[in-house]
Amino acid sequence: MPVPLAPYPTPPAPHTPPSANAGQQSQLVCSGCRNLLLYPVGASSVCCAVCNAVTAVPPPGTEMAQLICGGCHTLLMYIRGATSVQCSCCHTVNLAMEANQVAHVNCGSCRMLLMYQYGATSVKCAVCNFVTSIGASTSITEQKFSN
Repeated sequence: MPVPLAPYPTPPAPHTPPSANAGQQSQLVCSGCRNLLLYPVGASSVCCAVCNAVTAVPPPGTEMAQLICGGCHTLLMYIRGATSVQCSCCHTVNLAMEANQVAHVNCGSCRMLLMYQYGATSVKCAVCNFVTSIGASTSITEQKFSN
């Protein structure tokens, strides 16, 4: 019986450099289940593997920011520069302040780190409802975040 001959090996494909955005990823929050989604740069929408919701990708060059909802503690992403963000889970309207407009202090009762608008005289803790006065002891923290 004749033995079949093996074909000659094919030469390797010439190397082509990847495009500028190849392999780069970005992230956004799923519009359905609020999970963080990774997607390739250039995609126009992302389908969530958990809930199958399709989330539109913001246009290229749109700077995004994130905050934690004061009502339900869900991570929210929003277009940088917005003054408020409504949570799609609990519908709480959250103030969206830039880093240079806020300061931090520990709650006088439960020691939770609180964020407040620069220049405020007091801040109420969302965890224990204690009202912490903002005094001279927090001026260093305020100066750190006011630049």
